[in-house]
Amino acid sequence: MTTIPDGFRALVIGASGGIGKAFVQALQADPRCASVVALSRQSVPRIDFDDEATVAAAAKVLAADGKFHLIVHAAGLLHNADFMPEKRLADLTYAQLEVMFHANTFGPALVLRHFCPLLDGQRGVLAVISAKVGSIEENRLGGWYSYRASKAALNMLLKTAAIEVKRNNANAVLVSLHPGTVNTGLSKPFKGEQIGRPALLAAQEMLAVLDSLTAADTGSFVSYSGERLPW
Repeated sequence: MTTIPDGFRALVIGASGGIGKAFVQALQADPRCASVVALSRQSVPRIDFDDEATVAAAAKVLAADGKFHLIVHAAGLLHNADFMPEKRLADLTYAQLEVMFHANTFGPALVLRHFCPLLDGQRGVLAVISAKVGSIEENRLGGWYSYRASKAALNMLLKTAAIEVKRNNANAVLVSLHPGTVNTGLSKPFKGEQIGRPALLAAQEMLAVLDSLTAADTGSFVSYSGERLPW
């Protein structure tokens, strides 16, 4: 990364997942990156979206060491042992909606609240991993109700936060980032191993996009390819 100062500090939230691990690996390999903090349920400090207090506590601990030039929120959920993406309205349940919004919307919202103040004032980039299927305008196939809706809500939170943060940090860049199909557990049931890219390659592509963004791009929805996506 060349537009972020030499010796930059980075933070990856959701570092135990496939994409999160890849971001950590890519940043550790960057000679211009002085340190990478990786947060997860197992880290110290830990961050667990089932325990709201851990989000604020982790931010407080990290704030003592200074600002970050790059923050990536890489955690998310598409399916679990109990749920797969809904194909029909008849598949909708309160339980699945709650789980999806908890992971994809409420958790990242707390990250925005507590970690935006940790962005460097000269060059600070914060990205949340969203999804192209969260675009309302691009939705032509239907299905995947709770996942689509939770990512659309995440995009609105990001856009709204970008407007507020800009008032006090004119150089901050907040973006929703579409990773494309990546070979991780999230995409595995959907032929991710056949049609996806290796996680490390995906992370490198997304870091290149983040490196290219300026303050004028804050509040944007962008793809790993650099394409601007419609809300």
